[in-house]
Amino acid sequence: MENKIIEKATEMFLTLGFKSVTMDDIASGMGISKKTIYQHFENKNDLVEAVTMHLFETISCGIDEIQAQGKNPIEELFSIKDFVLKNLKNESTSPIYQLQKYYPQIHKNLMSRQFTKMGDCVIANLRKGVDQGLFRENINMELIGRFYFAGMTSIKDAELFNPIQFSTKEVQETYLEYHLRGISTSKGITVLEELLKNNNQ
Repeated sequence: MENKIIEKATEMFLTLGFKSVTMDDIASGMGISKKTIYQHFENKNDLVEAVTMHLFETISCGIDEIQAQGKNPIEELFSIKDFVLKNLKNESTSPIYQLQKYYPQIHKNLMSRQFTKMGDCVIANLRKGVDQGLFRENINMELIGRFYFAGMTSIKDAELFNPIQFSTKEVQETYLEYHLRGISTSKGITVLEELLKNNNQ
């Protein structure tokens, strides 16, 4: 039952927002009593924390699987972007922004885990790109990794990037292209532009 509650809460939080959804809404959506939820989670804060950790683990495992597929590093980043967007339902309700605003401690813990995970992924991606001649040899990988994380975090700010004005997909794709153009060799740019052309067809 606990896993079913987490799954339903995840779906509702991502669709409607962490702030908007109440424990009553989740109970109603599952056709169970609110008391049943409280048998597994002491309060909404506990449930929000369980949902964010569940999402983090799901996305982390998916990223690991994508990295194991042997794609070139440019294609790999686009696959990861598509996978994350799919799991976050395109973030139409800006759930990360709501998490930061209403559950700051949970958001802080999530950011810490994401920084560690993303840092490792980005460094591995950069190394692979340099080895394959797609990324410039003289890039500071540690610094670029932090730039990338900082940018990915900032573009989730709904005040800066209003989802009504800019779709999450457009923001993510534009940022990814921006990142890749800054570090790619001419060979990498050719691969990137071919990928962008295919994606737009």
